[in-house]
Amino acid sequence: MKNYDELIAVLGSFAEQSKIKPLTLGEALDTLDQAGYALIALIMVLPFVQPVPLGPVTVAGGLAFVALGWQMWSGHDSPVLPKEIRNMAMGEKAWGILAKVCLKIVGICHTFTKPRYTELVTGRRGQKIGGLILMVAGALMAIPFVIPLPFNNMLPGFAILFFCIGELEDDGLMVFVSIGWIVVTVIYFTLFFVSLYYLGNGVLDYFKFSH
Repeated sequence: MKNYDELIAVLGSFAEQSKIKPLTLGEALDTLDQAGYALIALIMVLPFVQPVPLGPVTVAGGLAFVALGWQMWSGHDSPVLPKEIRNMAMGEKAWGILAKVCLKIVGICHTFTKPRYTELVTGRRGQKIGGLILMVAGALMAIPFVIPLPFNNMLPGFAILFFCIGELEDDGLMVFVSIGWIVVTVIYFTLFFVSLYYLGNGVLDYFKFSH
């Protein structure tokens, strides 16, 4: 399952199936093959794509992305989730909301994405590249900060978001966009730590006062 039309059909089928009986996350992911990584990462990253720091939640989310990326890089065909999570059942309302949010985001991106540089998002090479992006972006997101730092979850979140779009749309150009956001994140964090080193308490007082 790769392109936007198939994504609409699959998410629609999940909502329909849940009308009969609650559909577990494991049952849904089993039908997605490699795209399961992109879809589950897309679902997970939505709360983090905001400028407001989320504290310990960001750290936990980042570690989850690292684990997901490691599985993808290692060659697992689909995400290996704990039994408790695979057995998590969602009803019609939950799947409906999930489908609506995912389709809105992917629909916006669908206006400027198209299949290109597909070797970067398909096959074993695509798996390794995607897994590496998830691990690096997740690790950056998981860095703990002693003070609330604006954008610390949003910047690596953008890297994960564009990776997901690239996977779903067969658009290898989104890999470069994703890597670009990783570079921006590294520069931003580096400038913060350098400023903190040289300015010390002045920077701490500034961020504390601004929050």
